[in-house]
Amino acid sequence: MTAGQKNVARAEGNGPSLTREQFMTAFHEMLLIRRFEEKAGQLYGMGLIGGFCHLYIGQEAVVVGIQMTLKDGDKLITSYRDHGQMLAAGMTPRGVMAELTGRATGYSHGKGGSMHMFSREKNFYGGHGIVGAQVALGIGLAFANKYRGTDEVSVAYFGDGAANQGQVYESFNLAALHKLPCLFIVENNLYGMGTSVERASASHEFWRNGEPWGIPGRRVDGMDIAAVHEAAAEAVAHCRAGKGPYLLEMMTYRYRGHSMSDPAKYRKREEVDEVRKTRDPIEHVRQILLDAGVDADTLRKMEDEIKTTVNDSAEFAQSSPEPDPAELYTDVLLEA
Repeated sequence: MTAGQKNVARAEGNGPSLTREQFMTAFHEMLLIRRFEEKAGQLYGMGLIGGFCHLYIGQEAVVVGIQMTLKDGDKLITSYRDHGQMLAAGMTPRGVMAELTGRATGYSHGKGGSMHMFSREKNFYGGHGIVGAQVALGIGLAFANKYRGTDEVSVAYFGDGAANQGQVYESFNLAALHKLPCLFIVENNLYGMGTSVERASASHEFWRNGEPWGIPGRRVDGMDIAAVHEAAAEAVAHCRAGKGPYLLEMMTYRYRGHSMSDPAKYRKREEVDEVRKTRDPIEHVRQILLDAGVDADTLRKMEDEIKTTVNDSAEFAQSSPEPDPAELYTDVLLEA
């Protein structure tokens, strides 16, 4: 077993089981993200997606498990590995794929691309390309929630590569000082770009990084949807109750490179294959459903419907117009 596999295995997990209906929902949402990301990878290879493109394949249980604990009005913000969060928040595959391909029908009208699209309607505040910068913005969203007197929470996602950034610790301090309802999520996929977390961080327990400010934390098996849901429900309840921020370290794993331009030669193929074989979050839920008596044909029908939805999003994107050059400064420059 490699160091990476040991890290995944060490995570706290096996929380209370979800209902059969919840597992069905989780299976659908995770599979939609997986198939969407696979299609995005294909379009990138065809030259239809430009710039950077960071895929979420392997990490689906994290965002789906957390999203299942949230309610309308809760705010989301994340890094550049953001397509999964968009889809889990209810943004349409058509709108997301159109933005990835730079079309006018995309969520940022073709000007944001993979890393910088937003949806005020779904309370999704980006995709951000600057490592760790979204965390400070996340506590700003939490401050707005508290200022308005709501019980809404802000969820700020960041990766292990951002966990030691200075602005993250500044955000911890302010969130604790003002008891802001912010749920910090470290998605520890074991590799920050091309460097393993063991080589890049003196701390290997990111869930404890909030302790100097009194922020409670927990390490969770991010490949187990039930464990993610159970931990997130506890953390969200803590934030809603006015007790301040909470930090969850999700031990997860990305199957692809850091971005589409990364061949991921810094890890052995056997390591990735072993995690896929023994820890895949989607196959784990599939087996739970089969064991619970769900017919295999029912799951295959769901997979076929998802495939149709994803193919439709790709066709919609490719047939949509590119932004008119006259729109270059729209939503960018305001003359007051």
